[in-house]
Amino acid sequence: MLRLIGYRLLLMIPTLLVISVISFTIIQLPPGDFAESMVSNMMAMGDLVDKTQVEQIRQRYGLDMPMWQRYFKWMGGVLTGDLGQSLEWGRSVSSLVKERLPATLSVTLAALVFVWAVGIPIGMYSATHKNSAGDYIVTFAGYIGICVPSFLLAITVMYLFFKATGETRFGLFSREYALAPWSFAKVIDLLKHLWIPGLIAGLAGTAGIIRVMRANLLDELGKPYVTVARAKGLRESRLLYKYPFRIACNPVISTIGWILPRLVGGQLLVSIVLGIPTLAPIMLNALLNQDMYLAASIIMIQSMLAVVGTLISDILLAWVDPRIRESI
Repeated sequence: MLRLIGYRLLLMIPTLLVISVISFTIIQLPPGDFAESMVSNMMAMGDLVDKTQVEQIRQRYGLDMPMWQRYFKWMGGVLTGDLGQSLEWGRSVSSLVKERLPATLSVTLAALVFVWAVGIPIGMYSATHKNSAGDYIVTFAGYIGICVPSFLLAITVMYLFFKATGETRFGLFSREYALAPWSFAKVIDLLKHLWIPGLIAGLAGTAGIIRVMRANLLDELGKPYVTVARAKGLRESRLLYKYPFRIACNPVISTIGWILPRLVGGQLLVSIVLGIPTLAPIMLNALLNQDMYLAASIIMIQSMLAVVGTLISDILLAWVDPRIRESI
């Protein structure tokens, strides 16, 4: 196990370096740069801009340097903990990320807990009650969860919550706790607000987990070793959890590597509708305005979540499945 962790940690370094080169290059492939986007916005507001001002803007932000020089300048800062300067915000990327990362991780973890806590048991129920009324209801609900856009779901949930309670839940805190120091009451207020974005962000992932869990568990329940175990009189609950469930969980556990960055990227519309200050909205603006340092830094954070999630998946798979553990 320690050898697996060490090997994966060493592999993370070149993986992240390659991702940083590719992402930094792709961000700058569209024609134009931040200076031209800035000039376009100024002209849209009625300001007159000449070529001299455009060149001054480029020199001020280092956009006149070759792309490889800008990359090494940014990567050199990343290695020392400096993610560079946001061209659009005029602030350090580190401060922007520090402000929005707690909200992003809170919504992501809430969505992940919801995905697993709801998706796995419902998938098990659907597999063990194949072709029942409950199975059909769960399957239909799963398709609805995949097909309904997250922004429409967010609006619907907020409307239903308002009709039921007469209250609105925007953001992650009530007005009186937004700027208050951390306390037990503030944590409780956070939990009261967190379940709504967690539910909305995790619903599509839950529907996918239900389908994966159902399909794999049905496959395991039809194998000969299950028939032999039943013939020997092994209790159904013990049989289910000791063998088929553990094996059927393998594909579910392996999804951690891609579900974490997908949840972060999938928070865009939810964050806008619910007014939550996550990284997704500023990443969209950074890509639209070609704010290369901010966009590249957020992509690196998502990439790090992907490789860390893959490492967690490998560790959990080795712990759950002895066949994988013995092959390491």
